[in-house]
Amino acid sequence: MTPDGIPNMVPSAYRGVSVAQVDRLDERFFLGREAYRRTRFLVVRDARGGTALLRVEKESDEPLFSPVTRVEVLAAPEECAYVVAPEADTAVPSTLARVALARAPGARAVVVEGRYAHVSFIVNPVPLRLAVREIVPPEPPKLLDQVRRLLEVAEDLPPIVPVADTVTFEELAARAPAERYLLPCGGSGVTVAGTATAYLDRRPDLAKWTLLGCARSREIHQWFYGEPAAATVDICPRARAGDPGVPALAKCCLLEDRIERSDGLVVVPWGATLGQVRAALEHVARGWEPSWQPV
Repeated sequence: MTPDGIPNMVPSAYRGVSVAQVDRLDERFFLGREAYRRTRFLVVRDARGGTALLRVEKESDEPLFSPVTRVEVLAAPEECAYVVAPEADTAVPSTLARVALARAPGARAVVVEGRYAHVSFIVNPVPLRLAVREIVPPEPPKLLDQVRRLLEVAEDLPPIVPVADTVTFEELAARAPAERYLLPCGGSGVTVAGTATAYLDRRPDLAKWTLLGCARSREIHQWFYGEPAAATVDICPRARAGDPGVPALAKCCLLEDRIERSDGLVVVPWGATLGQVRAALEHVARGWEPSWQPV
């Protein structure tokens, strides 16, 4: 398959990427010249700052150095960008995709010189967009923050860009205007401006309020007071409608120790660990990018 047909093409290890400086870009220059046994790709830079990306084959991978027998142009200078991003870990596909989209939008191939001065690349960057459904505050939302942190070190997952799909408690309250609201937990300090706000976890005296909560909150309310709340607004991210073309990740109080997947949605427990969120990202990768693999 040619590079034109491979989305998110990244090397399996950046130790296979070498950088060469030449006066003039010409792939024929490398035929017959020796290359290190691990070298599979060449980032070639000319005296004027132009960059090309080549794939090379050698006579043998056994000796320390071997003559180059074939050169394939993966990206010519007019379609290749070189980006210096000292904070970027170039071993991580999602990081390569993020840098490419942010720093060189429109480039078909982006070479990134990142942390430790290591160099790698991505060709045809089209990372998977993952909607992360959350409620704010806190800011950033915990699940979104966990996903971002994991993708910063996930060397074995396809390029994924998390997209915040958030709603605020103020927006939820606006769906059912009231003078008094009951929220699930007082730990976040959330209030609804201009109203009386109480918190279910503090077990206040029963009042005629609107509960901003989920199925578990409704169960707890029934347990505490022997009756349902006067009115409710469902805040569960799992229940929120999303773009059917974009896979989504959400959390749910009703899940305590497992992950569920259905209809383009992966759901983790409300207090999911990093390990559980990592497992959910693996579900996403298997479900929506099953054929992806580095070259």
